[in-house]
Amino acid sequence: MSDIKFTDVVTLGETMALMRGTSAGPLAHASTLGLGMGGSETNFAIALRRLGTSVSWIGRLGADGLGDLVQRELRAEDVNTVVVRDVSAPTGLMIKERRTETHQKVWYYRSGSAGSKLSAADLPVSLISRARLLHLTGITPALSAEAADAVETAIAIAHAAGVLVSFDLNYRAALWSEQEAGKAYRGILSKANVVFAGDEEAAIAVGPSEDPMELARCIAELGPRQVIIKLGDAGAVALIDGNEYRRDAIKVPVVDTVGAGDAFVAGYIAELLNGLDPHQRLETAVRTGAFACMVPGDWEGMPRRHELGMLEQSEPVAR
Repeated sequence: MSDIKFTDVVTLGETMALMRGTSAGPLAHASTLGLGMGGSETNFAIALRRLGTSVSWIGRLGADGLGDLVQRELRAEDVNTVVVRDVSAPTGLMIKERRTETHQKVWYYRSGSAGSKLSAADLPVSLISRARLLHLTGITPALSAEAADAVETAIAIAHAAGVLVSFDLNYRAALWSEQEAGKAYRGILSKANVVFAGDEEAAIAVGPSEDPMELARCIAELGPRQVIIKLGDAGAVALIDGNEYRRDAIKVPVVDTVGAGDAFVAGYIAELLNGLDPHQRLETAVRTGAFACMVPGDWEGMPRRHELGMLEQSEPVAR
């Protein structure tokens, strides 16, 4: 396990190696594949670090070259890594097919992966208890009973130390049913301070509604003081300390939406920890999310703070 370096934010979960077609078309006819890595929590961590907030990622990786790749990329992005290298299980793998220029399909090879074996024993108590915020997603408890227990243990550590808990529902149909997810979500929502969800994800937890603000109200009734409903190209709505907020998305040319939700969450959390008001939090959130949509890849397009004003530039070249 890596040396512990105390940071403002701690997150945990599985990050996998990523192979993607280098051009549009059926994967069966692809002659080359690009190699990288991706995972919701590390997408979030990289976006947060580029905005200037210190962050740690806790996870398990195989004792293999793909694990080396993941850890190297995270360290290159100045994300503190607290990693168990598992000699008995491989690093998970996902493969992206760019079927057309606008549609893609993702396959996951994560059954029995090192990341799915994350356990409560892997958690450094002092790192979590000295952070300002613990960020979790709904992906991790779906991986295994061990990983679900790790999430519950991390929340308990945070609560005991007075650390804020942020939770992004992030539903993955390939991992569990809506019924299973809804039950787990409701248990975590009652213990979270800040919650993020797409409107369809929120409906899994609290039932359907055509009004996203009503979904936010239903989630807030379970306990969270801040509930943000992500609406993609329609922006976001938020219920924060009982007050309602709405923010339109920033219109940009979309290349790849994967990672945009993680970027949005990072933008909001960065400004929450900076003490900014809800309007400013949502402003940075939609800007960070917009940047992520404009570049291929899960995390490569995450902006640095000095770049946030770039979307208003009329000149395409800065000199």
